[in-house]
Amino acid sequence: MNNRTFLSIMVLHLLLITVINLQGAGLYIHDKNSDNSAHPVQTAKDKNLDSYYSDKELGAIIDDNTTTFRLFAPSALGVNLYLFDDVNAEASGSKEMKMDDDGVWEVSVDGNLKGTYYGYKVKHDVAQSFENLPLCVDPYAKAVASYTTYKNPRKSIVFEEEYDWEGDEWIQRDWRDLIIYEMHIRDMTAHPSAGAKSPGTYKGLLEKNIPGGMDYIKNLGVNTVELLPPMDFGYCEIPYLDSLNGSFNTWNPYERNHWGYMTSNFFAPASYYAMDWQEFKWNEWMGADGSQVKQFKDMVKAFHKEGIGVMIDVVYNHLSEYEIGNLKQIDKEYYFRLDSNKNFIAQSGCGNDIRTEAPMMRRMIVESLIYWMEEYHVDGFRFDLGKLIDWETVEVIIRETRKVNPNVVIVCEPWGGGYDPAGFSLREWGSWNDQIRNGIKGENPNDGLGWIFGEWYGNNNVDRVKSYVNGTLVKYKHGLFQKKEHSVNYLESHDGYTLGDFIRIGTGEVGAKEVIKDVDKNAVLSERQLKLNKLGALFLFTSQGITMIHAGQEYARSKVIPHDIEVPDKHKGMLDHNSYEKDNDVNYINYQHAKLNSDLFDYYRGLIDLRKQYDAFRHADPNDIVFFDVTESEFALAYAVEYDDDTFLVLLNADQSGTETFTLPKGKWDVLVNEKKAGTAPLVSIEGSVEVKPVTGIVLKKN
Repeated sequence: MNNRTFLSIMVLHLLLITVINLQGAGLYIHDKNSDNSAHPVQTAKDKNLDSYYSDKELGAIIDDNTTTFRLFAPSALGVNLYLFDDVNAEASGSKEMKMDDDGVWEVSVDGNLKGTYYGYKVKHDVAQSFENLPLCVDPYAKAVASYTTYKNPRKSIVFEEEYDWEGDEWIQRDWRDLIIYEMHIRDMTAHPSAGAKSPGTYKGLLEKNIPGGMDYIKNLGVNTVELLPPMDFGYCEIPYLDSLNGSFNTWNPYERNHWGYMTSNFFAPASYYAMDWQEFKWNEWMGADGSQVKQFKDMVKAFHKEGIGVMIDVVYNHLSEYEIGNLKQIDKEYYFRLDSNKNFIAQSGCGNDIRTEAPMMRRMIVESLIYWMEEYHVDGFRFDLGKLIDWETVEVIIRETRKVNPNVVIVCEPWGGGYDPAGFSLREWGSWNDQIRNGIKGENPNDGLGWIFGEWYGNNNVDRVKSYVNGTLVKYKHGLFQKKEHSVNYLESHDGYTLGDFIRIGTGEVGAKEVIKDVDKNAVLSERQLKLNKLGALFLFTSQGITMIHAGQEYARSKVIPHDIEVPDKHKGMLDHNSYEKDNDVNYINYQHAKLNSDLFDYYRGLIDLRKQYDAFRHADPNDIVFFDVTESEFALAYAVEYDDDTFLVLLNADQSGTETFTLPKGKWDVLVNEKKAGTAPLVSIEGSVEVKPVTGIVLKKN
């Protein structure tokens, strides 16, 4: 904290002491019982913050011919409501709000103000002038208009809409049956190869008879999509080599937040995906017509018609970092974790950790989740940096959301403020299983390779790999989960290198700092790269638990920063391991590359069919799975699964040079998966024994 900030805090402290003393002498600054809205200064400064709680409906509420606005801000000294007839206009008027004993500021305005823009100005210093304060977005706004500058100013919209769901309901699916496709809405159709008329949008995703979007996802066969954060978020960062509030941008020459992990509003869908533009436009309003609400609902309804569930990635651990005019200005002391000097705590790495344990913050989190379930028919949630959410809120979330939909999917990253997947499992949450990720592919492609490369990363060994097959249960050494369906098994996510690029670097065939000028040539898999991708996928889809892949994993997507891009990026031409800021070809799904690697795409599609058709790979318990001794190589694995009158053999050989010969139990066996193909149709019938070549696997079903 600099000297100026310290002096400001001291001045504010002295002013507040003065105000309290004047109040005791009978002098009033604000009387909520008088028409001029002066009332005694009674704020959270006078008592414990968490003693304030209200059950009143918050936000903008239309009731007959009256619109009531309510904002919870117990530390505030004054709040004014500002109304706007047009998103570009100056305020058409302001209303002084009154605070009740529970910390809720309220004002009612005559008329149904549907479609009106509004915001709040919140005073925390008696010397402040409302005129000079930022306009704050309503945290309960159901739709917002966002202006594309780095401060991300917004105006809330009084929103009310009738929508015809045509009988749509949640997809009720056992967690064990989930095959999740983690994806970014814009990236699925923004590339020209997608063939979308409205590229990068909710609408573009639903277009029929094009190479990309919904038809592509259906063809792959996954049964659930997980959308990177679709709540309205901070789209822009500080101008490159410029500063704001002491932060100097030396890291993001793109000046953008593309992935969405900078939430601004927990109840409003992102207008970013409702705009029909090819290129992002600066200094313009997005979402002013509120069409993002209907478009999001249309998207969910369309996925549901295809039997595909919809999960959304939610970020409750921090707010948009550089944005001016959100909860930081509404009530910093109530909504955020602060140190002894009133500075933001930043375990999230994003500058402002939310105080989820605050009763009204907890209420907002739970109400927003239920709102997305009831209003948007969302089937589940993935929580970013879940360990930054306090345990009581974690428990309330699972309890209250299950009251609405007993099969709601609740999973998280079990890290952030620590690491505790076992703790989440005890509370009936699922977690991303980084043990499988690191054990099977490795932790990093330079000196941390895993099992598919014929290496043991960290404390991994053959017994740990067996435990992964069974769901990484607590009954095994280093196990994590009470139930296998709490384990989200994955090898790739939006974070880090794609699995394809991890393998490109891990084989030594592409350098981590190599400048790639022929992007298409780089995309084509070598024979060894293809084998490693297939072996990793085969292990993933035959292991017990929830299965997740990231968009493009099915064709070994490569993220290459264009070497000729007109941005001062010092990593031009290299493989990208953190593409959060890039609204360009680095992130867009290239369907031509999917065709180039159609062999791998077909393999993934076959594995998905296999997993969907046979319960053995989803519902088997550890006592249904028998491992065989393998003496030739420590990197070979063989086991039988008996379930529901079916018997399967899974034979995996991660040895990099030695062929494994397995003696088969008596009888004829249909080969469903080998090094070339995967699916449910028998490729050949065999008996006696079978050879499994290096870096390959086989799945057999008893005839």
